[in-house]
Amino acid sequence: MSNEVETVIRAPQGYALARKAVQAMEQHKVWPTPLNFELWLHYVGARNGPLALEIDRLLAAGEAFTETLSERLAERYLPKAKLNGEIREAGDALAHELDSVSRAIESARESSEAYGQQLARASQSFDGEDGGAIKTMVESLATATRRVQRENRSLETRLADTTAEVGRLREHLELVRRDSMTDGLTNLANRKAFDESLERACAEAEAAGATLTLAVIDIDHFKSFNDTWGHQTGDQVIRYVASVIGRAARPPRIAARYGGEEFALIFPGEDAAAALSTLEEVREEISSRVLKRRSTNEDLGAVTISAGLAEWSAGETSATLMERADEALYESKRGGRNRTSAAPRASRAAA
Repeated sequence: MSNEVETVIRAPQGYALARKAVQAMEQHKVWPTPLNFELWLHYVGARNGPLALEIDRLLAAGEAFTETLSERLAERYLPKAKLNGEIREAGDALAHELDSVSRAIESARESSEAYGQQLARASQSFDGEDGGAIKTMVESLATATRRVQRENRSLETRLADTTAEVGRLREHLELVRRDSMTDGLTNLANRKAFDESLERACAEAEAAGATLTLAVIDIDHFKSFNDTWGHQTGDQVIRYVASVIGRAARPPRIAARYGGEEFALIFPGEDAAAALSTLEEVREEISSRVLKRRSTNEDLGAVTISAGLAEWSAGETSATLMERADEALYESKRGGRNRTSAAPRASRAAA
């Protein structure tokens, strides 16, 4: 939300702006979810802003405001969503710095220990020598050695404590980073984690000449289901579908909630035939269960999914692989839903 809109929201005219946002959502048949409310507050509060202009364009094109579209708009235009990405990047940089500091501390500890040992050896080398000057020097050197050794022991204690603290910070940072890459509703990987994983999987397949397949999955008629039963029950369905997909994602497979009611499965080292077999098992398991509404125990009926998959071709980018998997998904929808379709293999020229 821009500073201008944020200022208005915290002023008396904020109530009028909020009502205006709700009226706009109602006019365009957009559900008043927290995310949509924030988007449309920005829309009515900054009519010449980039988000408002993009919403105007989507409205003119007749686009439906699904949860997936709202999440993409938020990720692109809302500062808070952008900040999440910046926090993750800063966290990665901090982890790198902490690792460097930890190595420097260990190096300093080893150097201090070696220095103390060297001084001790120098002191011992004068044993048996005659002469008052040498004796005085030896005593002075021995005193210095003992002092440095005491200081070394104190330094080692402090360094050990600091190293342990750095380790705790690194572990905490890793937990924060893991949370930032996890979808809160399903505990699957989120869109950010999926994008990074797919990019990495394509690069690894290219380097090793290995096989890779991508699948995209969508819950059939989810908007109608949401309209009938409400968002809380819709979330229950999303979690159920995610749990089945998640069980199928044994490592090195990666399951993600791509957005809204859309999911993705990455199959490193597996061809389209193997992925198709797994997806059919997932589809059949999901459709075989009659769900009940938790609050009332009413039968919700069976939920079905449509899926599309594409096998990676040498030289193909993650973007084109995603496009082909998406097209296979639309083929499943055009074919009547509750089915899985595979995209034709891409040629090098097409990639």
